[in-house]
Parts: sequence; structure tokens; C-alpha cells
Amino acid sequence: MPQTARITKAVIPAAGLGTRFLPATKAMPKEMLPVVDEPAIQYVVAEAAKAGLDNVLMITGRSKRALEDHFDRVPHLEAVLEAKGDERRLAAVQESNNLGDIHYVRQSDPQGLGHAVLCAKRHVGNEPFAVLLGDDLIDARDELLSEMIRVQQAVGGSVIALMEVDPAQVSAYGCADVEAVEGEDFVRVRGLVEKPAPEDAPSNLAVIGRYVLHPAVFDVLERTAPGRGGEIQLTDALETLAGAEGEGSGVHAVVFRGRRYDTGDKVSYLKAVVSLAVEREDLGDELRPWLKEFAAGL
Repeated sequence: MPQTARITKAVIPAAGLGTRFLPATKAMPKEMLPVVDEPAIQYVVAEAAKAGLDNVLMITGRSKRALEDHFDRVPHLEAVLEAKGDERRLAAVQESNNLGDIHYVRQSDPQGLGHAVLCAKRHVGNEPFAVLLGDDLIDARDELLSEMIRVQQAVGGSVIALMEVDPAQVSAYGCADVEAVEGEDFVRVRGLVEKPAPEDAPSNLAVIGRYVLHPAVFDVLERTAPGRGGEIQLTDALETLAGAEGEGSGVHAVVFRGRRYDTGDKVSYLKAVVSLAVEREDLGDELRPWLKEFAAGL
């Protein structure tokens, strides 16, 4: 049944080790890697806040204390900046404190994305919620999450985000089998496959890191056996819900055609830094000519 109550809760899994960015992530959470001058995780929390999700639960792990520190106040630093009259930096420091009510719970024994989502069951309760993966950075000008919430409120069940990828790359993603919904710009998901071989993929529509989930997913996750990689896969639970009937069943999808960066991948991370920097008023005018000159010399 479609939901009418406003969705306010977001879950952000952030317990990963960040091995692809070693040694930088040896002592620093990968979510704190800067994208220009803000950590990647702040972009994700800001996206949630912009969509009206002001109750955020981060699923963390050992050595992630820096996340809590970042979203907390630093009165001494604020006082120093205020005394200097540095209003611009003071506002930037305070911005991360005011993005919402942020909570933390540890995933003491990481067993995959499905297990991380299951760690949020007590906090979420019996209401729909969003899941935002910290590695996926969606450009602030693209209204993906708000659109997904609108679809979930209209049709109920769960809603995922899909993006067309090169068919040769589908083995790096969950992949969806979909059908059109007459008169709508979203689609119905008939099935999902986690990281299929290209020849076995039902389409080139890959699942990206945004979900709006019905709380029925928790019961399914509790019954979901470890799948690929010995982990509890959220994709497997959504596959079950897609073929189920009754309260909380059904999965729909929004096909995203905007700007997305995978900040867990080195090349995509670098693209995110450059792309966002050249559009900044304080950086772009100086950076764009240099980039052209640099590229011309390659």
C-alpha cells in the first residue's frame, strides 16, 4: 500500500575498510577523503538533508571515530574563526553540524550491505527509509533521491536507483530485469542479479547506491542466507521482495541519467574532485585554463 507519512530517516553504511585507497586509508576512514575541501561523506549527508531526511544513522566500524568528530561541533575552532572575523570559514565549519540529527551504530562483524542495513532495524522501526552508500556521490543539481521518495510514496514497496552502464561492466554491479509502467517514467523490477557475467545479465541497468526501502526488507534480510562473497546481499533481499505479494512487496526503480561519481574508485574519485572544482566560483576561473594547458601538453 502506498505510504503517506513523510520519510525522514536515512541510513548510510560506512563500515568499509577502504582498501582500494591504501595507504591513505590506513588511519583515516575512506569516507573522510576530501572531494575538493569537504569529505566525501558530507556530500552524502547533505544530499539526504536536501531531500528532507534529517534523521541519519551511520553504520560504522572500528577506526571510524573521525566521522563522529566531523559532524560534531568544535567550539574552540569556531571561537578562533569568529575572533578573526573569518565568517566564510566559520560558516563552512558549522555547516556540517547543522545537516540533521546524526546517530551512529557499529557493525561489529561486517557481513555485507544487507547485514549493514539490518543493523538499522531498531533505529528505523516500522517506516520506510532511505539508504545512501557513501561511495556514490550524486551531483547536487540532480534530484534523484527526492524522485525516488516520490515514487515510493506513490506506489509503496521499495524503490532502487538504476543507471545504464557499459555491458562489459555489469559484472561489477547488481543488475536489474525491468518492465515499463504505463504512463510513468519509472519502471517495475522483475528480478535482480548480483554481479552477473555479461552474458548472463538481464540488461545493462546497474543498481547504484541509492535505495528507498519498505521496512518489510528487514524480515527478508533476517531470512536471507549469505550469497556472493559469503555476505548477506541486499540485492538478494530485494529480489525476494520483487517477486512477493502483500504488505511491503514490490520493487520499482528510477533510471538515473544525471551526474554520479564512484568515490570508492580512484579514477572516478579524481574525476569528482576535478569536475566539482572547475564549477566552483572560487576555483574554476583559475583551474579551467590550467587544465586546458595541461591537457594540450599530454
